[in-house]
Amino acid sequence: MTSTPPRTAELPPSAQESSVVPLPGTAVRRAVTALSFLSFRNIGAVYVWLVIVALFSVWAPDTFPTTTTVKQVLNGNAVAGLVALSVVPPLAARVFDLSIAYTMSLTSVLTAHFMVSSGLGPGTAVTLAMAAALLIGVVNGIVVVVLRVDSFIATLATGALIQSLITMVTNDSSITGVQLLAKPFASIAQLDAGGITLPVLYLLLAALAIWFLLEHTATGRRLYAIGFNAHAARLQGVRTDRLRFLTLVASALLSGFAGVVFASSVGSGSPTAGTPYLLSAYAAAFVGATQLRAGRFNAWGTVLAVLLLGTGITGLGLATSAQWATSLFTGSVLIVALVFTGGTPNSKES
Repeated sequence: MTSTPPRTAELPPSAQESSVVPLPGTAVRRAVTALSFLSFRNIGAVYVWLVIVALFSVWAPDTFPTTTTVKQVLNGNAVAGLVALSVVPPLAARVFDLSIAYTMSLTSVLTAHFMVSSGLGPGTAVTLAMAAALLIGVVNGIVVVVLRVDSFIATLATGALIQSLITMVTNDSSITGVQLLAKPFASIAQLDAGGITLPVLYLLLAALAIWFLLEHTATGRRLYAIGFNAHAARLQGVRTDRLRFLTLVASALLSGFAGVVFASSVGSGSPTAGTPYLLSAYAAAFVGATQLRAGRFNAWGTVLAVLLLGTGITGLGLATSAQWATSLFTGSVLIVALVFTGGTPNSKES
């Protein structure tokens, strides 16, 4: 009886090859993730931003590429950023709020009116102005959600009503007074650290809060679900009406706060404070929807778009371009953003 000699343990060819050339799967995934993050489709606005910086650095080499310009872009666009962020939650749920500009103007003039004409303290004046913003949000919610009026038309109509109230309070004249130039009210927007003013901090905090809400909470996922398909979300048990109502309230409060900050920064209550911010707010929101979270309205993409638009507008100002160039630039960026997002929201509002 012969015994079978024991076989020497050998690695299969595939194992031998892999042991010679190790290629961990995690490294591949990280490389793919990095390339995906750096793609033009994901952060194209960053590359456009760099092109704009390079262009104006050549166009206005003595004034544009300076730290002063950086501070000017940040400080000068903080209020615009707050207004732009105010439309992100409603847009995530496919609700349009066109009353934000009027809400901002109203809180600006009400704060000034209560302080200058009524002699109230800054805290009381700001509280009353923000209460008015809250009321606007509730009214918008009732008209859009309860009465089922299309949000585009409804908020445009409430905006017209707000404008009539602004005219009644101001007679279309700015409200000024030494109370608006003194502390503590002036400190709301004019207090700075290293040349960076407090509104920049407000912008970062608001963006952080909206980002956390949309990306890391069940409420945020439900808002996106409503935006993509409100009927399907309702069938899944999502309280679509309540969430859309709350987005309109949040939008009014944030745009109202932007009006208070604006009044503090300029030292007056302007009846047209919010008018220039309406187009830029929606331009930033739609451009932001093409960045970082393509197809979804998001906070950091919106902030990035605000800085891109702000850099271009600041550059045009420093390069002493024509007055119409600013509107041309903003409108062109919005058209490009709509092209990238397909021209319309990715679902119809229901």
